[in-house]
Amino acid sequence: MKKSRLFPLLLAVLLSLTLAAPFASAAGSGSAILDNMTVQAKAAVLVDPDTDEILYEFNAHEKMYPASITKVMTCLLTLEAVDAGQLTLEQTVTASQAIHTGIGDNASTADIKVGEEIRIIDLLYAALLPSANEACNVMAEAVSGDVASFVERMNQRAAELGMEGTHFANTHGYHDDNHYTAAYDVYLMSREAMKHETFRTIVASLNYTMPATNMHPEERIVRSTNALISNWNKVGYLYQYATGVKTGSTDEAGYCLAASATKEDRNLISVVMGCEREPGTTGSQGFLYFSETIRLFEWGFNNFTRQTMLDDTKRDIPEVAVTLGKDTNYVTLEPQGEVTALLPKDVSAENFTYDYTRNADSVEAPVEKGQQLGTISVSFNGKVYGTLPLVASIAVERDEWLYRLDRLEKFFDQLWVKVLAVVILVLIAFLLLRRLFFRGRRGRYGSSYGGGRRSRYTGSRRRR
Repeated sequence: MKKSRLFPLLLAVLLSLTLAAPFASAAGSGSAILDNMTVQAKAAVLVDPDTDEILYEFNAHEKMYPASITKVMTCLLTLEAVDAGQLTLEQTVTASQAIHTGIGDNASTADIKVGEEIRIIDLLYAALLPSANEACNVMAEAVSGDVASFVERMNQRAAELGMEGTHFANTHGYHDDNHYTAAYDVYLMSREAMKHETFRTIVASLNYTMPATNMHPEERIVRSTNALISNWNKVGYLYQYATGVKTGSTDEAGYCLAASATKEDRNLISVVMGCEREPGTTGSQGFLYFSETIRLFEWGFNNFTRQTMLDDTKRDIPEVAVTLGKDTNYVTLEPQGEVTALLPKDVSAENFTYDYTRNADSVEAPVEKGQQLGTISVSFNGKVYGTLPLVASIAVERDEWLYRLDRLEKFFDQLWVKVLAVVILVLIAFLLLRRLFFRGRRGRYGSSYGGGRRSRYTGSRRRR
């Protein structure tokens, strides 16, 4: 009978479509909240920066082009130079001929000119709000002396932050095939930058007035490109909880956004990369990197709670046998401390997996209360959330009589003692055999020699 090839063909097509789906999420986690979440981006991540807990990730470690999100690193290094006393925010620097290094046509700008004398604080605002590329090169020279040295420092700092998928080729993010990063790396960079109060103030600003300079007799107002904060560039995306961070877009990178938000004392950082614009939209419509970021934030704020995954109330833990104990031959274990995690609301204790490790199957008394006898780890959806010591829940005294018997038994169980005992037994046996042997010889000689002589001697005397 000839088999139909239709079903295998359809299965292969469906499988290929599933693998190629750009916005797929990992199904089967045990949480419908997680399984049903997708983001229209080539890569995305949502993280709690206070605990580094990842709420959502998709292609978070895949190679992506960062575009102007690069400027977060440039400004971070500049602020670190200020903290180190190398620069001050009010310090004035002069833009050199290197101002346009690595910048091509149609790049975003704050119209900073060669020879312009401008303060560090104004350069920071220019780079982070209107995304001025030339401002980054001016800061690079102020910090490192030249652009190339500064780019080297960018890569060093990226390595220090654990940005394993990142390589910088310029200070601003204008496209270069050798200039790339990953969504999770952008999170690490943004989290570090948000530790600086000046950075937080700048990226939360709608606009900023740059004072007049030697090249600009009039003040300049620069405005944020982040539509979650400012509707100057695009309208309809204001998000009341947004606090930053930075936009970026090139033809090669697509639309990218690193964003931060705070709601009811909870902080989140979102990164979406490689977003497209919805087909057929005009004006301010269809910019998915803003709308998807808002959806990510709302999903994170509304669907996650901090849960206690493990504490000392955990009871179904294997016991440890106790030898030489008084009144008991086992001890129960309990976790020391607690493990908490930000988890989907539809996840509970029955979704957790616990793994136990005991130092040994048994322990010799005495046992102190709180003595560590093993470890316990808790995981959900294949991720280990924490490991705690397993400690004795009670103290167990030693039975002195059992202890002495055990020590005696252990003494005689030693190899050298056994060997010595064998040697002594052999020696005793040898001495016994030797004594028996010589006693037997004396007995025979006494009857045939000594006794005969006495008889003959006595008899001869009697015949006299």
